[in-house]
Amino acid sequence: MKDISKSALLTRPDLHEATEGEFKGWRTWTFDSFLNQSGPFWHRVDADRTVRCAFRAQKKHLNGHGNIHGGCFMAFVDYCVFAIAGLELHGPGVTVSLSSEFLDAAREDELIEATGQVTRAGGSLIFVRGELRSGERLLLTFSGTIKRVKQKSRA
Repeated sequence: MKDISKSALLTRPDLHEATEGEFKGWRTWTFDSFLNQSGPFWHRVDADRTVRCAFRAQKKHLNGHGNIHGGCFMAFVDYCVFAIAGLELHGPGVTVSLSSEFLDAAREDELIEATGQVTRAGGSLIFVRGELRSGERLLLTFSGTIKRVKQKSRA
């Protein structure tokens, strides 16, 4: 289980919005040192409330064969699950499960984009599914489950 609090996903003080470049207007979280090293990964909420996530593949994302490393895809998927669930989560959560089907490879400089939806949001669990694409190519499908956790009160 992932032990990183991802609360108030759209209003966190550590939510950074790009003001220039390819991802101008997109947002990323700055509280997660692993994602800071792995990314940058970005997300935005469209007018119709569709959450989109993306990153531009860099050399650091590649495996020994010159394709995006499966671990990079999974780190991005975990980011996407929380971004997609963000409109339902309203507090901290932890990753309970991630599942994926790798369908095609991607290479350096490709724009990797994700979309998805919450399939169910209950009292303690949120279920998400989605897909990663590079242009029209379907790269990976995924599903994930987040458990809502109560914030510990500070004495």
